[in-house]
Amino acid sequence: MWWPGWRSGCKQRMNIEFTGVIWYWRGPAPWYFVTAPAQSSQAIKAISRAVTYGWGVIPVQVQIGASVWRTSLFPKDGLYLVPIKASVRKAEHLEEGDSVTVQLAFQIDETRNFPRDWQVQ
Repeated sequence: MWWPGWRSGCKQRMNIEFTGVIWYWRGPAPWYFVTAPAQSSQAIKAISRAVTYGWGVIPVQVQIGASVWRTSLFPKDGLYLVPIKASVRKAEHLEEGDSVTVQLAFQIDETRNFPRDWQVQ
């Protein structure tokens, strides 16, 4: 599923799917995340200059189960973190430690430092 007109002018999109475990960050602003594995994170890093809006944060559409939402991925230690909203955890009956399949959809802005030899499918 893709939302129309999210960023007009973008001509391509890239989809990534992986399975990961939900974990809880107990910092000053507690939140739940799923960490993208190394192979998925490498693919995200390869397109990061064409999709980021700054500070390495990457806008993305996420789907887990029937829940779809927009958020931003955060880089950490060479991998990317997918924040999981409370409303999604509730709707999908998810808790810390659950394994989930995460689908990510990126819009590629071909005008922004996009590697010429990269093929997006």
